[in-house]
Amino acid sequence: MAPLADLYHLTMAYALWRTGRHREPAAAELFFRREPFGAAFAVGAGLGQALRSLGALRFSAADIAYLRSVLPSTTEDAFFDYLCTVDASEVTVTSVPEGSIVFSRVRHMAKRPHVPICGVCGCGDVTVLSPQVPLLQVKGPLLVVQLLETTLLCLVSYASLVATNAARFRLLAGPQMKLMELGLRRAQGPDGGLSASKYSYIGGFDYTSNILAGKLYGIPVRGTVAHSFIMSFRSLEEVQPRVLSPLAGGEPVDLPSLAESWLQRVCELLGTPSDKPNRGELAAFVSYAIAFPQDFQGLLDTYCVMRSGLPNFCAVALALHQLGYRAIGVRLDSGDLIQQSKETRRVLRACGAHFQVPWFGSIPIAVSNDISERSVEDFVREESEIDMVGVGTNLVTCPLQPSLGCVYKVGVAALPHLAWGWLEVVG
Repeated sequence: MAPLADLYHLTMAYALWRTGRHREPAAAELFFRREPFGAAFAVGAGLGQALRSLGALRFSAADIAYLRSVLPSTTEDAFFDYLCTVDASEVTVTSVPEGSIVFSRVRHMAKRPHVPICGVCGCGDVTVLSPQVPLLQVKGPLLVVQLLETTLLCLVSYASLVATNAARFRLLAGPQMKLMELGLRRAQGPDGGLSASKYSYIGGFDYTSNILAGKLYGIPVRGTVAHSFIMSFRSLEEVQPRVLSPLAGGEPVDLPSLAESWLQRVCELLGTPSDKPNRGELAAFVSYAIAFPQDFQGLLDTYCVMRSGLPNFCAVALALHQLGYRAIGVRLDSGDLIQQSKETRRVLRACGAHFQVPWFGSIPIAVSNDISERSVEDFVREESEIDMVGVGTNLVTCPLQPSLGCVYKVGVAALPHLAWGWLEVVG
């Protein structure tokens, strides 16, 4: 991690070394001046990774060779020899716990007796702002403390920003609605994607679609089906294999034929012409159901939700129920998600009641498609039937505020025993 710094950190390090000040006791605070998104708080994150980075603070032989090529030719060889010995063994760090709610300044009321402050009532109440609350406090030799600046800012700033963004979505959604992060394809590269998955989970999301994040961080992983899979089928003749054994055992059943028979009954119930549902979509649902009979879920909006996607899903889900299986959900990815969720719930309840399948009406409904904070707010206000929301771009890219604006202020102790209130700011 040692080279993860800006060039001026190395030129300053050389100047400190030359003047003999490199081992002076110093301290730094990493903080933000304003809460992000115009909110009242931020979520501190990236702190664990920042602490772990201290153990990796080393300059390898390859690092030293590269620094020789970019620093001025007048840089003394002895400085590079010194860099070979630099580590964080003398550094101590104080941090708020990962996932803590943090404020730039804490407001509180104070009394000033006999001093009229308030212009309204003349009382002595006054709002007092405490000093900035740091995410990290770093103490150690001046050269090392200064050298850590960019590394720590890089690891903490975006992590705290996306965790705060996730927390805002969670507060709007409430405790019952499930939230899934699915922003890997929209993130700023693979590192940004992994960070977004990790810190969205810390901020309150329930799941991620990112399987590498699931592997590395133990985050629950979820996923559905893509439109491309649905559109790759054209007819039931393409379904292979065709048979599925009942959950309790017994003779395998031709699932395409069973689903087709259920489709006739569903269309009759819904008053939908039986030739309207797309048979390629039905074939895709059947194929997926044969592959995952205990985890079947349907993407409803590839063609038409009410005339095709929903009847086809109900037919396959009811066929699976006949064999002892239970569908786990549907997803809507376009159109008026609120209205479609209500129409979908109405149909699921109607099928459950008519065909005497009690759990059918409570099949979870998930939605996606450029979901924003305002979208989630609308879902709640309009009393939608949405159970899970997938958020990508508006979560991981933080478009309302692309940077937290953290700063790292370094000070040198004015007294041999360092006290945080007695700092001469030098950076």
